[in-house]
Amino acid sequence: MQKHTDIQTRPATSEDAATLAKLIDIAGEGIPNWLWTKQCSAGQSPLEIGTERAKRPEGGFSYSNAVIAERDGNPLGMVLSYGIDAAPEDDPDDLPAPIAPFVELEKQSVETWYINALAVFPGHRGSGTGTQLLTGAEQLAKQNGYKAVSIQVYGQNDGAVRLYQRLGYELHNKAPVREHPCQPYYTGDVLLLIKQI
Repeated sequence: MQKHTDIQTRPATSEDAATLAKLIDIAGEGIPNWLWTKQCSAGQSPLEIGTERAKRPEGGFSYSNAVIAERDGNPLGMVLSYGIDAAPEDDPDDLPAPIAPFVELEKQSVETWYINALAVFPGHRGSGTGTQLLTGAEQLAKQNGYKAVSIQVYGQNDGAVRLYQRLGYELHNKAPVREHPCQPYYTGDVLLLIKQI
């Protein structure tokens, strides 16, 4: 796919919540949808739960932490990022298996600007959108006084790992994927990659 130079980025708003929910599920390889399904009441869809969460002005998965990439007003992807100043208090062993390794590694991301999620819709990948969003997140990190950026990825997600390494992210640590029902095709490790900026 050809790279496009007409990609614009902007801070997300609460009106982007449904788009953010779709993209966070892509970034989370289906784990968010699985978690939202457990929170649904009668007649609610998992996407509605995700949309409600994205509309909140606070919390990790909030529109206030997201930047949208778009072309001609059409969303292409997003990055969700924020600073981590204290380790999460959760014990990974008390959490649902899909997210346990991520929380374990997040405890090692203190004092970094944490890229919680990066996703580009199918059909727009390979256009430079992901790189542009990552570069923007690094600029936000600098503006907020952080000297390092962290990101997590399944080790078997070769394309994402190559992108991050090409952009200067280096392996800091890893945690084993735990067996769970919503993601049977990734095994091995979740990687924590960090870039000094």
